[in-house]
Amino acid sequence: MGVGNRMKKQGMPMSLEDMGLGRKRKSTAHDSGSGPTKLVKLDRALRQQENEKKTKKKSKLINADAQITVPPSMPDMAEDDDDIEEEIVAEDLSDDAAQELQLPDGDTSPSSSASDSVLDSDIEDEAQQKAIFSEDEDSDAIETLNAANIEGLSRKLDQEQAQMEAEAQEELEDDALHTNIADDNLLDGPDQTTTLTPDLKLLHSRITETVRVLSDFTKLADKSRSRAEYTQQLLSDICTYYGYIPYLAEKLFNLFSPTEAFAFFEANERPRPIVIRTNTLRTNRRTLAQSLINRGVQLAPVGKWSKIGLQIYDTSVPLGATPEYLAGHYILQAASSFLPVMALAPQPHERILDMASAPGGKTTHIAALTRNTGAIFANDANKSRAKGLIGNIHRLGCKNVVVTNYDARAAFPTILGGFDRVLLDAPCSGTGVIAKDPSVKTSKTERDFLALPHMQKQLLLAAIDSVDHASKSGGYIVYSTCSVTVEEDEQVVQYALNKRPNVQIVDTGLGTFGTPGFTAYQGKTFTHTMNLTRRYFPHRENVDGFFVCKLKKTGPLKTGTTNGSASASASASANGGAPTIGTSHRPDPESPKMAEINGALSGLPPSTSANGTDTFGGFNSDEDKPYIDKAERKWRKARGLDPAATKAKAKQNQNQTGKVNGAKEEQRKVNENDTKTGKEKGTKQAAEAKPNGTKKEKRKKTE
Repeated sequence: MGVGNRMKKQGMPMSLEDMGLGRKRKSTAHDSGSGPTKLVKLDRALRQQENEKKTKKKSKLINADAQITVPPSMPDMAEDDDDIEEEIVAEDLSDDAAQELQLPDGDTSPSSSASDSVLDSDIEDEAQQKAIFSEDEDSDAIETLNAANIEGLSRKLDQEQAQMEAEAQEELEDDALHTNIADDNLLDGPDQTTTLTPDLKLLHSRITETVRVLSDFTKLADKSRSRAEYTQQLLSDICTYYGYIPYLAEKLFNLFSPTEAFAFFEANERPRPIVIRTNTLRTNRRTLAQSLINRGVQLAPVGKWSKIGLQIYDTSVPLGATPEYLAGHYILQAASSFLPVMALAPQPHERILDMASAPGGKTTHIAALTRNTGAIFANDANKSRAKGLIGNIHRLGCKNVVVTNYDARAAFPTILGGFDRVLLDAPCSGTGVIAKDPSVKTSKTERDFLALPHMQKQLLLAAIDSVDHASKSGGYIVYSTCSVTVEEDEQVVQYALNKRPNVQIVDTGLGTFGTPGFTAYQGKTFTHTMNLTRRYFPHRENVDGFFVCKLKKTGPLKTGTTNGSASASASASANGGAPTIGTSHRPDPESPKMAEINGALSGLPPSTSANGTDTFGGFNSDEDKPYIDKAERKWRKARGLDPAATKAKAKQNQNQTGKVNGAKEEQRKVNENDTKTGKEKGTKQAAEAKPNGTKKEKRKKTE
């Protein structure tokens, strides 16, 4: 143990004999006089001097750093020891002890001299540093020190607290600058938002709350706000949260109720299940499923509506590199792509046309259903996509497929016609496959929804004209798109019905799977048989968005109809209103009809032939021309281009077309003149040759 407080102050204790406690002795006048009293006064003076030094040292420390505090003093017996010491000095000290303790003036106390003889320098310094926590000090000085320290510390803490609050407020304001929701009110308007990074969690909460209000508007809505304001707020939040452009978000939102629209947008954020189609030309579904299960693939039938589809839940091997895939036992294909072929229902030994066939999923499905009999014409206008089509045809073992690379609007039915069935999976905007291609959210504009339906109408009319209405087992056309917009689905079908009264909508044969098509939409009314078409949505059937319509051709296009032109009826043949190649009716290669075919292939517009007549079957492109020109001007204006350049470009094209037609007409006249001149020369030569021949014959006879 270290040296105690008493040992540090007064040194080693004296023996009882030295202190005069061992035996009683009579006190003298000297003993009771100045000795003890002088010692007590000397001890008090030394302690007072020591306290003053400590107070000065403490004041210096407080001024240097206000954070130094005086902790509560440790309980000890120093004060009691001093009282006992005073009693001992006053009563029992002997003359010898008094003489030993008496020192000349100016010298240090006996205790300090004794302590110097006992303590080393380190212990003495430690004792001086710890002296400020001793209770030997004056109580008034301690209270003053504690009050000063507490006041300074409190002021310091207040300053730190204020600084922390200021920093927190600054951080909140900085976060508020990076969000587009100013407060927690879920129904604040868009004018209270900024265009910086949104708070997605709060934004999603506001969308769900707005949908809930719109679902029961009369009970839950704020009376100060209209339904249009709620709808506009919801569309704005959908555009921000899901990343749609406003035009497309509004178009898709109008197809459903608010609750179902929210489910549709949510479904587009989740990928559709992986599905494979069994190639029945090489295997069956049970055998294929067992082989894949042995390779660690978790699968199940895609549904009761399909007998060849398998849905993949998990796999430990790449599905595009298994031996079964390379052997052509299956193909990766979306479940919704089964539906158009199932609606087409091809039969063996039929002539079937797939107008837009790449990458070959539907074409190979048709080949499997026909058991490699008949003839399948797989056409695609994109030559690079046709390469993948050919690869799948060879891998899956399809032997009855002919691949062509034509513009279907010009080639059918002009070059090929008389088909038993035609499948048209038309190019579209892709609004039903947003989960696969999120770029559709921002890439499709109003201009696309005017140009794409225009092309789809042309393709559908060409498909109708390519079908033989007299087919014993067929005469069907299936029109499908991977889009959910009415402009590309029901509106295109209605246009075809108006232009071709010899076709009608029939049941797709897909049962109750799917949703009936629209018979009315935003003031537009369609035929009542439009409910025979089928729509498929990702949030209802968990497949890609799809539209399927099946048409039946009942007869040829009659002459003099208001919906067709005279040239269309003139070009109608017994096989369904179109010349055919490969059938019993073969046109003369030198006939005017073949001249029109050659003109169509020479690069003229699809609806005109070399002599300017309409060979397309009565398609009136002038109806859509104002809308397309308007969209073109709007598109050019949005990109800072001159909108008037559209008209100038159209005039330039007309002039160029006129020049080309004029040059061809002149060339035709020159050819005709050359032909006539050649014939006349031949006649003269023949006439001149006859007399010469007669003379030779007479000479021979004479000889």
